[in-house]
Amino acid sequence: MSEAEAQTRAISDMISIHGTSAKAVAITFDDGPNPEFTPQMLDIFREEEGRATFYMTGEQIARYPDTARLVQETGHEIGNHTYTHPHLTELDEEAVRAELVRTGDLIRETVGVQAATFRPPYLATDAQVERIARELGYAVIGGVNGAARDWEMPGADHILEASLAVAEPGSFLLFHDGYGDRSQTVEAVRALVRTLKKEGYVFVTASELLAMES
Repeated sequence: MSEAEAQTRAISDMISIHGTSAKAVAITFDDGPNPEFTPQMLDIFREEEGRATFYMTGEQIARYPDTARLVQETGHEIGNHTYTHPHLTELDEEAVRAELVRTGDLIRETVGVQAATFRPPYLATDAQVERIARELGYAVIGGVNGAARDWEMPGADHILEASLAVAEPGSFLLFHDGYGDRSQTVEAVRALVRTLKKEGYVFVTASELLAMES
């Protein structure tokens, strides 16, 4: 992480953990929907019981609307992840707003719900991005397990171990179901859910976690 990125994180209102005593975590997925890997993630939560949040890009929703609808129909949450997946901190205010509004509109048109949470691509955020997100009614969601680096395909064992190391009540855990081969993530998330379930955790959506009392 660069010094500039570190400073951005320090002043950010992005939420990576919500203070709660409940043994609940929000497992989240970025960059979908993907017709191959998103349904595999849904199968995990159907088998082990729980709900997840999928931060979808507008481009992917436009390509695979049926997969987006499947996520909604099976009881999971859809969040806004911009339309084209840009570095929002490099855009002017009008462009940032357009990315969020366009995707929010598409989510409503496709699945009939208003997204309540937003995750910036690359977790790149600043005061302007967060102000616009708040004005549009979004909570800005991060993740505690950046060291898992599942987008780099570091191996299922690494993804699992790095995520278990930081999972605690109120954690938002970040993975990917879109762009590229996500088979390692599928394997790691299946093992993660089974392990945390044995420890007494429940799996809730981002909005459900934010609504939990401390």
